[in-house]
Amino acid sequence: GYILSQLGNYTKSLQYLLTGIKIAEDPKTGNGVYGLNRMYPENGRLVALAQLNEDLGLLYKETGDFELAIMQFRKAISIGEKINARIELGFAYTDFGATLRKMNKPDSAIVLLQKALDCWKQSGLMKYFGYTLLELGRVYNVKGDKKQAKQYFYESINANYRESSFATMAHSYLGLANLFKEDDNIDSSLIYAKKGLNVALATGYPVALTDAYATLSSIYKLQNNTDSAFIYQGLAMTTKDSISNSEKVKQFQQVSFDEQLRQQEQEKEKISYRNKIRTYAMLGGIVAILLIVLILYRNNRQKQKANTILETTLSHLKSTQAQLIQSEKMASLGELTAGIAHEIQNPLNFVNNFSDVNKELLEELKDEADKGNIDEVKAIANDVIGNEEKINHHGKRADAIVKGMLQHSQKSSGQKEPTDINALCDEYLRLAYHGLRAKDKDFNATIKTDFDNSIGNINIIPQDIGRVLLNLYNNAFYAVNEKNASINSAGQAGEKYEPTITVSTRLLNPLASGGRGAEIKVADNGNGIPPKILDKIFQPFFTTKPTGQGTGLGLSLSYDIIKAHGGELKVETIENEGSEFLIQLPVN
Repeated sequence: GYILSQLGNYTKSLQYLLTGIKIAEDPKTGNGVYGLNRMYPENGRLVALAQLNEDLGLLYKETGDFELAIMQFRKAISIGEKINARIELGFAYTDFGATLRKMNKPDSAIVLLQKALDCWKQSGLMKYFGYTLLELGRVYNVKGDKKQAKQYFYESINANYRESSFATMAHSYLGLANLFKEDDNIDSSLIYAKKGLNVALATGYPVALTDAYATLSSIYKLQNNTDSAFIYQGLAMTTKDSISNSEKVKQFQQVSFDEQLRQQEQEKEKISYRNKIRTYAMLGGIVAILLIVLILYRNNRQKQKANTILETTLSHLKSTQAQLIQSEKMASLGELTAGIAHEIQNPLNFVNNFSDVNKELLEELKDEADKGNIDEVKAIANDVIGNEEKINHHGKRADAIVKGMLQHSQKSSGQKEPTDINALCDEYLRLAYHGLRAKDKDFNATIKTDFDNSIGNINIIPQDIGRVLLNLYNNAFYAVNEKNASINSAGQAGEKYEPTITVSTRLLNPLASGGRGAEIKVADNGNGIPPKILDKIFQPFFTTKPTGQGTGLGLSLSYDIIKAHGGELKVETIENEGSEFLIQLPVN
């Protein structure tokens, strides 16, 4: 079928190609009848079907039916891509591009032709590489890029020469001849036209001969060589008539029309079959829907009952959750209060001691006054005044601590205010430590601080950040206390272990999210956090503490507070070595 199309016998070509497609489309007849089965044992039939569709598209292109040609090329490409048939794809992309060139769509044609070049390189079959280069030259000529067109025609001639592909070479010579003719370089044009004619005569392809004769006729006209021009024009017309006389055209059109009728009948049968399937599917769907409606009706009644139970359960859960959150807040307040009580005891001791001393001094003052010892009275009076100043000083200290306790115990106002973050960290660290010491007199730990004074004040809600710090400090003290206890209980008292808590601050410039920020690091040398639970520690109600010692809300609430401040709460840990909690807050 392909050879007949090249010889101009389009009717016979169409008949052979359509017969081939019918054979290849049927797996029963298509398998084993195509030579490429040896190269493609699993896909020989499909390779044949791709090539047949491509050849049929080429035939339609030659006869001017571009729409049908494009339809066949797309079929060939679809099959070729599925089975990775690079050779067949090379042909299909090239002829598809050539068709778009004739339809004056050069940009789309170039994309397809470049794909064809890639296919030839991947397949290793370079025999038709020059054929694709020829079409690229023609496309660039349509675009008006004469320089690029000449380059591709030259490359095509060289590639065809290497592969002895003379039919394509004839067209490449003729392409150059026409370009030189348009540049008024008649001598070069005539040389390349004669080369094209010689190659066309050697191959015997009518299409190439027709183009060669027509090109020479037009050149001789420009030279005013009317005899030669007339001779070659007659040869061109004779050759063209041998390809496309009216009888052949009618036969070709009839065969093509019959094939279209056959395809329409096949399509009608497919549509009828699909309609039957749809009808059966619709009936089955209706039955299925009825069953589903019955099941849903039954389930709906059960769900209504279940929903009532679930609503009651959910109400209980919300109530329990609120109680747990309040319990966590109260636990934090209790720990804070214990620390404050320990702190306030110190100034109260001073007040009591100096009050007792003043009482004794005033008794002594009376005695000395009775004796008339004025100098001694004045000295004792000065001592009393000094003690009173100390009482006043420590009284104010106690007052400040009480005010702080009241402030911390109150609900957060939700208003940010400039706060010295270093002072806040230090204050809550002392309160957390003394609070734990108040509950366990045997507890002891080394506390290290490293505060960056360049941070200054930052806008935060101090009560909320204080609650976060208190939670992290308590967890850190709990971790080192647990490790110390486990070492002692295991009889390893001789092991050198010093419970240590390190709190540091630093200015971050910039934060990972942009802008300046402050980082607070709370580190301990406890047992660390096992990797398997690391991703759960910020989840509500998750705790590693024994029942009754933790609600699992401390870190969850802390995480939410830091997020609400536009910051990040992270953890870095090594099992059996310790943990570091990092708070990053924006400064502005």
